[in-house]
Amino acid sequence: MKNKEDKTNRTPSILYYFSSVCFYIASIFDFVNKSNSMAVVHLCLGSTFLCLGSVYLNKNKEKKK
Repeated sequence: MKNKEDKTNRTPSILYYFSSVCFYIASIFDFVNKSNSMAVVHLCLGSTFLCLGSVYLNKNKEKKK
């Protein structure tokens, strides 16, 4: 039962990390295509989702203690 709870707690953080990678890839494409304003937006969104994923993991670790 504990293993199932660990998987369900880690799933949102994995999705946050996946979405941050997608935003970083979109940012790279925008930089290549010379659309710098949207590239900066995608870069900021990627960083935000990366931080959200790490905060979510740390929140779950603190609950276990």
